[in-house]
Amino acid sequence: MGKLDGRVAFITGAARGQGRSHAIRLAQEGADVIAVDICEQLGSVQYPMGTAEELEQTVREVEKFGRRIVARQADVRDVTALKQAFDEGRAELGPVDIVLANAGIGAGGAVASEDQEWDEVVGVNLKGVWNTGRVAIPSMLEHGGGGSIVLTSSTGGLMGVGIPTAGFLGYTAAKHGVIGLMRSWANFLAPHNIRVNSVAPTAVRTPMAGDGNLQAIMEHAPELARALSNAMPVDLVEPLDVSNAIAWLVSDDARYVTGTVVPVDAGQLNKR
Repeated sequence: MGKLDGRVAFITGAARGQGRSHAIRLAQEGADVIAVDICEQLGSVQYPMGTAEELEQTVREVEKFGRRIVARQADVRDVTALKQAFDEGRAELGPVDIVLANAGIGAGGAVASEDQEWDEVVGVNLKGVWNTGRVAIPSMLEHGGGGSIVLTSSTGGLMGVGIPTAGFLGYTAAKHGVIGLMRSWANFLAPHNIRVNSVAPTAVRTPMAGDGNLQAIMEHAPELARALSNAMPVDLVEPLDVSNAIAWLVSDDARYVTGTVVPVDAGQLNKR
């Protein structure tokens, strides 16, 4: 018996990294999954983004636990495509009880224009979260069975890094905005027994921060190294650390937890 038996989770950014980890962790607890990812490269992103092949790997990983999964390629900035993916998954798997607005990109690459950096990072990291909610929430209300929504923010959504570039300003503004969305939705949805929370990780060992990418960014902006210094002796947390926090938040163990931000940050925020 898993803590999430019989539930269906809608997860964005699921081709790899945190999204894949969340899909696997929730499948371990018995949830079926609707997995969405753009599976394309955005011009302002300097690290390789997820691929269709990686999304298929997520499918295989979830199926190892005997759970059902519907995977679709969709851009979270495109509400029509996102709704189609959601509707197709819901038609096959049943009503959605869990929503993880996880899709996100880094702060931009050196070759992008300022407008492109700002528009893409804010489009994915904030509008994409809003689109995820407005696609899923009406069906959750219609179903009337309650549920849980977790929006992925960042320690960057709770502090100002202080790097005045379009990418970092856009990232910080978007992640602060995610927490505002969470708090507003939490109050709106509480009477319907739909809980809304946010996780705020420090840097996580994913392609966004790993494979030398974070080091390259910090060499370009040394002030980021100070901002990302954790209190505990780890440079990066693992995707599973964030997934474990989410698995608790969406379970009945956290049935009265809503409107909160849960840092998974190795003490970074407290240190500041």
